[in-house]
Amino acid sequence: MSLTRQRQPVGLRIENLHVSFGAARVLQGINLAVEPGEFFAFLGPSGSGKSTLLRAIAGFGPIPEGRILIDEEDVAPLPPWKRDVGMVFQNYALWPHMTVKKNVAFGLEERRIARREINTRVREALELVGLSHLADRHPAQLSGGQQQRVALARTIVVRPRILLLDEPLSNLDANLRVQMRHDIRTLQRRLGLTTIFVTHDQEEANTISDRMAVLDKGVIQQIGTPMELYDYPVNRFVAHFLGTINLIEGEVVESDRGPLLQAGEEVEIPLASGTDTGKGAVAFRPQAVEINPGTISTGDVILRGVVDTTEFLGSTIRYGIRVGNHTILVEENHRRHKPVLAREEKVRLLLPGKQILLIRE
Repeated sequence: MSLTRQRQPVGLRIENLHVSFGAARVLQGINLAVEPGEFFAFLGPSGSGKSTLLRAIAGFGPIPEGRILIDEEDVAPLPPWKRDVGMVFQNYALWPHMTVKKNVAFGLEERRIARREINTRVREALELVGLSHLADRHPAQLSGGQQQRVALARTIVVRPRILLLDEPLSNLDANLRVQMRHDIRTLQRRLGLTTIFVTHDQEEANTISDRMAVLDKGVIQQIGTPMELYDYPVNRFVAHFLGTINLIEGEVVESDRGPLLQAGEEVEIPLASGTDTGKGAVAFRPQAVEINPGTISTGDVILRGVVDTTEFLGSTIRYGIRVGNHTILVEENHRRHKPVLAREEKVRLLLPGKQILLIRE
């Protein structure tokens, strides 16, 4: 069977999973489902539990509480070699004394596969990752990107049910990371292999995954597509972690204009009718705000302030606009010869009503 004609993709389901190291609980009540053939990412800061969760799926680390079901089989009690998953580690873990070809063949030889099939599958795997011409080199003779491809080939050659990738791009330079994440995604689609990718880099997760889970302090904060999580974060942590955002803290009160968020004397932001009173924060992205608008629509909010800071980011310019006691970040596309606002220049800001999100947690 060709590597590109693998078995049918399988799903993964995790139910009420807890993992502890001694008295310290590092994963708490994890519940999620990964669809067959899906590219799923675990995203979070260092110490959030994302790598621990990946290793729990692989069978490394302490035995967890709860269930890990691969194709409806609970593998939580099984040792790693009986789970039929493949894992690519952050440091690649290649055998330095073996050639590329021998590194890729190692897992098949351990499984006592016939030599003829080993040769066929190794050749296919190296062709898939574009390294056929380097089969006789040793890892020390390869670039970081080439070593990463060897690690991938060594994993897919055994035809795992699920592919696990633990921050595989963190050791590469910026340009190579972009190329490698494209190559990994292309390979995953070609193989139709259910894949879970761990990263702390939101851009990587956004560009490579179908869906993702954001973790913090051992708890899943939110699951969804990259665009869903960016546009509709459920709490302050997700809002801040997935890109730059404005969060204006205040109190939701009733007025003769309906509910609005009060955040000092100079900031009142109308909210949808029926919004409950109490503490909250209005959230909106910097690119949602327009400076000195020409037209205003019903539901739009106008705020007045002065330019406090300017940051040139290449494709955009980010302004910090001081509005009362708040600083609102606004991003505009940069174009050659476009005038840049001066510090202390007075401006009007237009915040479209549709871009306003109220966050309570």
